[in-house]
Amino acid sequence: MPGMLDPNFSTTVTLICEHNDNGALGIIINRPLNLKLSGLFEQLAVNSADPDVAEKPVVAGGPVGIERGFVLHGKEQSFENTLTVSSDIKLTLSRDVIDAMATGAGPEKALVAIGYAGWEPGQLEQEMLANAWLNVTATPELVFDTPFEQRWDSAARLLGIDIASISPDAGHA
Repeated sequence: MPGMLDPNFSTTVTLICEHNDNGALGIIINRPLNLKLSGLFEQLAVNSADPDVAEKPVVAGGPVGIERGFVLHGKEQSFENTLTVSSDIKLTLSRDVIDAMATGAGPEKALVAIGYAGWEPGQLEQEMLANAWLNVTATPELVFDTPFEQRWDSAARLLGIDIASISPDAGHA
């Protein structure tokens, strides 16, 4: 929501990837870093990376676990440690997806993130009740195809909302 004051989440689009009794895990999908996959490949000592893949951006997935990488990708492939997020989107936490991407054998559509957003049990529910977040159904187009700078507005439009017209003050009617 426009009134989110936490700089870690202000104007973010966060894909909730797992939500259960232990809490929730999400990946922010609209905060590109000044880092391309080539830099990540170099840090991981991946040699001979596909030049087209190497030029893809990496996003700041959230303020937690910033030493860890996460790959959101389409449903076509699974890897060693892959979670199903939706019928069209998967999340892989293992390095084998990065190795596959470097050789050009990885997922056709993918978004690599460093770090994640995490919530303790009940915390996300409380934030939703406090109107801190808008909730929309994720689409592969939003996650993989929409330009980063348009994702916040595009997510709100999925609800038929012009985000610029929403008051930053939350409340209940």
